[in-house]
Amino acid sequence: MTRFEENLVAAGAYSAVGIAAMAVGFIVVDILTPGHLRTQVWIDRNKNAALLVASKLGGVAIIIAASITAAEGGLVKGLMYTAAYSALGIVAMSLTYLLVTLVTPGKLGDFIMDPEPHPAVKVHAVMHLAVALIVAAAIL
Repeated sequence: MTRFEENLVAAGAYSAVGIAAMAVGFIVVDILTPGHLRTQVWIDRNKNAALLVASKLGGVAIIIAASITAAEGGLVKGLMYTAAYSALGIVAMSLTYLLVTLVTPGKLGDFIMDPEPHPAVKVHAVMHLAVALIVAAAIL
């Protein structure tokens, strides 16, 4: 197999792991929030829900990119590390979501489902990205 073919296989494998991790991230956000996120984002055009989903997916992508960059020891080991770091990031972002809900007035899930833009959702979106950057920095 040529170097190009090896890289193509690796890119495909990392893409598959990354897509799976982002799907899991979406499912986790959907579980943590009231309502159905697919309906909220694509049918109801809820900006709060869209921002939350976008920040989760962006955060997972940051972690995946850092994992791939730091991968060593062959493709299988790199894929395992990428999956593990992605899971860690999803858990950390989810714990952040729950922590914010516990220490702030009101329920963040209610703010997310509100059709009017809410500042708390913007703060939470930045927290998703901040947690992802912290995990990414630890990987690199």
